[in-house]
Amino acid sequence: MPLTDTAIRNTKPGLKPTKFFDERGLFLLVTPAGGKWWRLKYRFDGKEKLLSLGVYPDVGLKDARERRDTARRQIADGIDPSLNRKAEKSLRQRQVANSFELVSREWYEKHAPNWVASHGDRIIRRLERDIFPLIGKRPIGEIAAPELLDVVRRIEARGALETAHRALSNCGQVFRYAVATGRATRDPSGDLRGALPPVKGEHFAAVTEPEQVGAILRSINDYQGTATVVCALRLAPLVFVRPGELRAAEWAHIDLDTGEWRYTVTKTGTPHIVPLATQAVALLRELQPLTGHGRYVFPSARTSARPMSDNAILAAMRRMGISKEEMSGHGFRAMARTILDEVLGFRPDLIEHQLAHAVKDPNGRAYNRTAHLPERRKMMQQWADYLDKITALRLSNV
Repeated sequence: MPLTDTAIRNTKPGLKPTKFFDERGLFLLVTPAGGKWWRLKYRFDGKEKLLSLGVYPDVGLKDARERRDTARRQIADGIDPSLNRKAEKSLRQRQVANSFELVSREWYEKHAPNWVASHGDRIIRRLERDIFPLIGKRPIGEIAAPELLDVVRRIEARGALETAHRALSNCGQVFRYAVATGRATRDPSGDLRGALPPVKGEHFAAVTEPEQVGAILRSINDYQGTATVVCALRLAPLVFVRPGELRAAEWAHIDLDTGEWRYTVTKTGTPHIVPLATQAVALLRELQPLTGHGRYVFPSARTSARPMSDNAILAAMRRMGISKEEMSGHGFRAMARTILDEVLGFRPDLIEHQLAHAVKDPNGRAYNRTAHLPERRKMMQQWADYLDKITALRLSNV
């Protein structure tokens, strides 16, 4: 006789497990502790098996019968419901383990030790704020380009276009890591090239015409200020490093005998070498008796325990009459990149490497800090000689 809700509610536990049968293999197992478990008895490939269908009253009689009928349809189709459930559970576990968020965090943990802390913090905050809430739980291998585009367009919609571009780039890095580790078959971010409007950011002011460069260099040479600021001003175009790296230069990282400055790039946390031209070595030898006893090459005017302020060079340039529209501290980098390529004819990869940008060889491997060092040393000396030349002569005589 089929079970009823009233009969089920009135069942009492016995001294041993008791079965109360419904129809077509469904029964309720009542344990001595009072638990009531739905079970389905069935045969598959000639073997008798049991399938758990839930616990009463969370699963009522009607729901238990529906689950039974679903299992019996699977059996009729040649599917063992027990094995099918295990396969679905395994799939769910794999999907959770391969969710976009978990793969992203794994990628982040792999690379974070090689980044400057602030750079890594910005990446993980960007993912946590803008990406994980939307697709973090999705299996990474199932995310397609339209879904990813919707995510970054939400960022764009709030007016953060540059953040949207950076987020898309980070997602691409995560997808490529997933492909490499077997969790995805392709990177859908590649399909979104051009989907976001370009960022119309302001470029750092820089002059690149030799005549203008010569005028600025002459102004620098004529500047009357403290020895540290004067030296920093004259050294900036010779080494064209990031302004923060120049002002924080340490004597321990500079070898005047070999003409090398070795330090860690602030933006990427990677080692870098700046070959010092003879002009740069001469400037540093002049400054060494004044600041060489301390840590910093260009210490603060207030205390030698800190480097000079990031505004010191800019303030000096403004006092010389060099406007912010003409040149910025970063402008020396753009100036060097343009003239080394277009005027002096050096290979772009040598220039990019000397700028401490990410450069890879034809096989996709990142160059190490000593790559092409002889060629870069030659380039830096020719660059310094060229600056001397345009400083001394008008363009018509160059």
